[in-house]
Amino acid sequence: MLGVFFQPSVPGEQFYIIKILKESNSFLPHAVIASTLLALVYPPSFTWFTNRYYAPALGFLMFAVGVNSSERDFLEAFKRPAAISAGYIGQFIVKPLLGYFFGMMSVTMFSLPTSIGAGVMLTSCVSGAQLSNYATFLTDPSMAPLSIVMTSLSTATAVFVTPLLSLLLIGKRLPVDVKGMVSSILQIVVAPITAGLLLNRFFPWICNAIRPLLPPLSVFVTALCVGAPLAINVDSIMSSFGLTILLIITAFHLSAFIIGYFLPGFIFQKAPDVKALQRTLSFETGMQSSLLALALANRFFQDPLVAVPPAISTVMMSLMGFSLVMLWARRRATAQ
Repeated sequence: MLGVFFQPSVPGEQFYIIKILKESNSFLPHAVIASTLLALVYPPSFTWFTNRYYAPALGFLMFAVGVNSSERDFLEAFKRPAAISAGYIGQFIVKPLLGYFFGMMSVTMFSLPTSIGAGVMLTSCVSGAQLSNYATFLTDPSMAPLSIVMTSLSTATAVFVTPLLSLLLIGKRLPVDVKGMVSSILQIVVAPITAGLLLNRFFPWICNAIRPLLPPLSVFVTALCVGAPLAINVDSIMSSFGLTILLIITAFHLSAFIIGYFLPGFIFQKAPDVKALQRTLSFETGMQSSLLALALANRFFQDPLVAVPPAISTVMMSLMGFSLVMLWARRRATAQ
């Protein structure tokens, strides 16, 4: 699945072991499903993986991306301003409009509490998810730098855009911790990727040694990132109207993934890598930082129900995103 990995010259048995390690990414969808079921059946298996571990976990995934990239890849990404702009529009125009639509639907059609509708809208107002970068890396490794640039831009400007959108859609002004978000970007994205790039540039022999170990570790970390939010918020998800919210959130993400895939197909139809670009923008539009929405809901809204849609979104976004990883990566492998 990851053609960028180093192919060492080693004896048969060692090469076989390395091959198994490198191909362990193919087990990612199964690991995600298994972690979901385990979190529902036995939540304590994941509740120890609290929010304080989430940033280092995502940082590790970004480090893995950095190890398998070069500074040239990121310079090339900045040469595509139209694609970067399309990703930004998907994050902060398409998605909030979908959030408003499904938020209003939850209140008017399904008679859910207003706070649930507010939670859906809040979920649509936050920046892109770092997991979208990793999903892109697994599907189209060459597009990972572009995905990272898109997510970093949306995260950096979210300190201004998210409060404005929440005021327009929900009618509530949300103060956002600017220093905290900047610190988050540095810790989760910039520092790990920079470390991986520098390691790859100055100590390539170390990168060649650790690359086979990164896929199985990444699968394990991703499973934790999916299972933990589900286990921690299992009571909200299993609430009396949890199924209805689940369907609404699923429809919201599905719409975002579909629009993010097909719209760039028309805009960039002449691009030689249009299919890879479609997949990348689909991840960028369909996946967002639901954990940030969850934190904002818990901090700035008195009604605890506002936090239910972001909690469910955290799980559904991951499941749907990595299901697409499995589908698209398999299609690419078959085509090759």
